[in-house]
Amino acid sequence: MKKAFDHVGLWTSEPQPGEFWVEFSKVWVTNPRAHPQRIEYLRPKEKPDVPAEQVGLWKLWNRPHVAYRVDNLAAALQGEELIFGPFDPGGFGQVAFILKNGCVEEFLQYSDLGHWFGQPNPQGWSPDPF
Repeated sequence: MKKAFDHVGLWTSEPQPGEFWVEFSKVWVTNPRAHPQRIEYLRPKEKPDVPAEQVGLWKLWNRPHVAYRVDNLAAALQGEELIFGPFDPGGFGQVAFILKNGCVEEFLQYSDLGHWFGQPNPQGWSPDPF
């Protein structure tokens, strides 16, 4: 399985320019490809009340995540502690969140790297190589 850095996701309570709605998770997200440090801002419609005892799910909704592009999502998830997904956030692939070494990681298997939620990539953007 191949894996490469994709973005860092940070929670916000403030609306951000260029947000996209993700129905499955009920959050608005920004395009990390449009941010110079590949930051994705996430804003929940309503933050779920997750007990701290559900460590992975609590961290998913309360801490940043690091996202990696993978060439095989099923292989990437083998043996991992799945906390959310897999699901298709916007017609360009499948994503899932895991808890690893106390941190939330997102794996994305893109079916189409040519856009983000139907919008073309910013000029000059290219994915990190595998």
